Amino acid sequence: MDLVKDYIETGILELYVLGDISPGERLQVEEMMSKHAAIRTEVAEIEQAMEAYAQANAIAPAENQRDKILNSLLINLADDRNFTAAKRPVVEDKVIVMPARQNNFYKYAFAASVALLAASIVALYNMHNRLQESDAQLAILATQNQQISKTVSFKNEQLGVFHDTTFKMIKLKPTIHAPASAKIMIAWSPVKKKVMIDMASMKMPENDKDHQYQLWALVGGKPVDLGVFDKTANDTTDMKEMRSIASAGAFAVTLEPRGGSVNPTMSELMVLGK
Repeated sequence: MDLVKDYIETGILELYVLGDISPGERLQVEEMMSKHAAIRTEVAEIEQAMEAYAQANAIAPAENQRDKILNSLLINLADDRNFTAAKRPVVEDKVIVMPARQNNFYKYAFAASVALLAASIVALYNMHNRLQESDAQLAILATQNQQISKTVSFKNEQLGVFHDTTFKMIKLKPTIHAPASAKIMIAWSPVKKKVMIDMASMKMPENDKDHQYQLWALVGGKPVDLGVFDKTANDTTDMKEMRSIASAGAFAVTLEPRGGSVNPTMSELMVLGK
């Protein structure tokens, strides 16, 4: 601000208003006015002060001089041949032309809006992808939860077998067609008509891919098919539920072709228990 004050005190602004400066100095003053509001204000005040001084000290011309001037003007206007247009002194308007300052606000605002829109689109796209990934993960978790729920429910049911007094535990012993260590434990509830094989405690030779074990119930001396099962090394099943039956005199297991047989193969009778 000291620079502006010093510039005002040089007196160049007064000369500018009077028009008594060089073109270069005039450009310099106008440049300073475009940069500093204080200089523009000072110029306006100088112009007002000089105008007030001129009006206060104005001198009216003598009446005879006034008549001579008017008569001369009338004569010159009547005679175009002798009319010589008097050159009037050019009075420069003290209008300060401020250099145009480009207003970049809207340009920057538009650019910022475009950038914000682009950023928003990218953010929405990323959010959409994350939501899809989350939905996929939730679907996987839901499936896993269903599987776990079924497993827990089945485990609870298996454990319930050993605490349910309606179940009878029947041990099937080996025949001459099976190893001496062979055995199968059957849990049977005549009340609930449920038959389950304790796979965890079962000791049987592993069957090949072409054969399966088949469980039979002897009802009135006749075999009734209760379904097939496998004995494999990687079997992690604890209890396997077979077909329902309400009455049975004994249970037996034979080794049959995969898928089971209509009637038991007696030469492949593996274990039997009443």
